[in-house]
Amino acid sequence: MIFGSARPGPADRRPTRTLLRGGMVVSSDPAVGDLPQGDVLIEDGRIAAVAPTVTADDAEVVDATGKIVMPGFVDTHRHTWQTAFRGVGADWTFDQYRAAMHGTFRPHYRPEDVYLGNLLGRIEALGSGITTMLDWFHCADRPENADAAIQALREAPGRSLFCYCAAGPDISPEITRVRSQLPGDGLVLGLRGPLLTTMDTTADDVALARELGLRVSVHLHGTTGWPDGDRLVAGMRDRGLLDDRTTFVHGNGISDDQLAMMADAGCSVSVSPDVELKMGFGWPETGRLVAAGIRPSLSIDDCPSAGGDMFSTMRTAFAVQRGLDGGLTARDFVGFATVDGARACGLDARIGSITVGKDADLILLDAEDPSVFPVGNPAGTIVAAGHPGIVDSVFVAGQAVKRNGRLLGVDLPALRARVLESRDRIAAAAGVAIDGSWTPPVR
Repeated sequence: MIFGSARPGPADRRPTRTLLRGGMVVSSDPAVGDLPQGDVLIEDGRIAAVAPTVTADDAEVVDATGKIVMPGFVDTHRHTWQTAFRGVGADWTFDQYRAAMHGTFRPHYRPEDVYLGNLLGRIEALGSGITTMLDWFHCADRPENADAAIQALREAPGRSLFCYCAAGPDISPEITRVRSQLPGDGLVLGLRGPLLTTMDTTADDVALARELGLRVSVHLHGTTGWPDGDRLVAGMRDRGLLDDRTTFVHGNGISDDQLAMMADAGCSVSVSPDVELKMGFGWPETGRLVAAGIRPSLSIDDCPSAGGDMFSTMRTAFAVQRGLDGGLTARDFVGFATVDGARACGLDARIGSITVGKDADLILLDAEDPSVFPVGNPAGTIVAAGHPGIVDSVFVAGQAVKRNGRLLGVDLPALRARVLESRDRIAAAAGVAIDGSWTPPVR
């Protein structure tokens, strides 16, 4: 529905005002703070007012009594095309994941399979309160796959960014082609290296991104050999490749001086705690990033290996950091999942907090559900006990896309049938079982 910072035009948005009345407001904006009971007024897709009481006689009223009202979550890194193989890789190492998803399954993906994985994955994320998601796409065997992924993101009722890691010796024509389809912040360039290619190629890719006005995102962790030893960030700094439009994904094991380089350049880091722990990347670096002056964002990574909701992601990162040094609070992690994620996407002026003038990307959580009731500390409850089942309502740019626990305008039975058919066809073509009995071969 919405790509990047683009907003629906007048023909796509009702001109009415909506008043969310009487909820517990967790704003992620220090200037607004939290309201034990407050109102949020949405007008023309944006937040028009937030206060203990807002008067708007002509507004449609949504009773938020017994609900937590907060900004929608921002997932800054998800390989959405893999959604059909959910849970299949729960026991995989990183090398097994690469062998399975990229070496075994990916060659059998058709554009239709990419489309279905992206559509289901984006809808799943939306239903659990992720209003903005960066789709880190590396099923780039052919341009038609990218087109199918983009089409699915367009059809899903959420705000999406397409992070395209294109293949080939010269990616410029393909990235330029896709850029023409996704103006503004809708396209991000996924760098192929330096983990997977040379620093010279990385420099060329960054130059292309800067020419086209794109942010860049690059994976960085110690489970694959680093061509430049453990000085990858320093190598990029020395080539002038770091700036505030650079996001590193993971970053486990980075030395203190390189963290300082990233902070000095204004880089962001996306932490995927469940995958990092399970696949042996090392401890999630949440606390070290904050100590270095970097406010990290959070991401799911891949659903074959991990759950797709932000609640479990926050909880894992929070529990690990509390176990390591106890230095961060639940409120920090709510920020990582909202306003800091928006900042990593270059969208913090538009989304990420309940701030007057920002787009109304908001979620309502059922604070009376027995699994979280009674709520005394909303931020603590969100992180320590929240789950997708309490997501009552979701608004994207002021439009309701989920109400009373049900997604609007989505034919889930039909989509489920198509995804199962897609998954089973790919697995049969690959000649492998998906019941957990298959161990991906690692060379």
